[in-house]
Amino acid sequence: MDTAVFLAVLFAALLHAGWNAAVKVGLDRFSSILLLAIVQAAIAVPLLPFVPLPAPEGWWWIAAAALLHAGYKLFLIQAYAHADLSQAYPLARGTAPLIVSGVSILFLGVSFTGVQMLAIVAISGGILVMALRGSETGRMQGKALFYALGTAAFTASYTLMDGVGARVAGSPSGFILWMVIGDAMVMVAFAVATRGTGVFAALVPAWKTGLAAGAMSLGSYWIAVWAFTQAPIALVAALRESSILFAILIAAFVMRERVSRWRWVSALMIAGGVALTRV
Repeated sequence: MDTAVFLAVLFAALLHAGWNAAVKVGLDRFSSILLLAIVQAAIAVPLLPFVPLPAPEGWWWIAAAALLHAGYKLFLIQAYAHADLSQAYPLARGTAPLIVSGVSILFLGVSFTGVQMLAIVAISGGILVMALRGSETGRMQGKALFYALGTAAFTASYTLMDGVGARVAGSPSGFILWMVIGDAMVMVAFAVATRGTGVFAALVPAWKTGLAAGAMSLGSYWIAVWAFTQAPIALVAALRESSILFAILIAAFVMRERVSRWRWVSALMIAGGVALTRV
């Protein structure tokens, strides 16, 4: 991976951890995710005149990616409803790079060096250690496990869709902006269908924090999709999950939260995997 791409993806991971910390705006999880989707679309619309239109064959990829991103959000909300956040999120994110790697090898004709595969496994393994041993609530099972693994499947699917779709569209920026608009349309339609139009009034008091979180989220996603066109998708996907490492550091040194021994073991594994991507 080129140094510029490597540093850009690390910055995207930092932004990803940042918006996850900022999104604690006092809303329920569905409202927080809905606000995030709306803010991203609001930022994307005025930027459309400044980016090339996606190629005609890219629109199907954009539509599919928007549906997958919305599905990811809805499954993640359900995973949070049935399991401890500290387990559900790492399991959902840590499994995804392994799925992406397998699909890339089997169906996309991508090959990895031994060191690259070790980096992917170390990053994903570190995240899974956090999911399995980083919480005192015990192992997940039943609906909690179903929604967490379902979220991982959506994560892997939209990662592949983003990586291939951005190349097919011929304009990573155009792909990104239209995708987040489509994603917001799906989320708004789902919100109206399940909660009614009154759901939007509750979002207004949190718009300032939502704006900051939405800007960081869009920036993180924009960098990641661009990186997908510059380096192997699976390697970028794994490196992007170093956001979990940044989240641990923010929790420990900024929020002064207690970080367990297993979380530090997880952090070291992730850091080792990140270092291996540069070998």
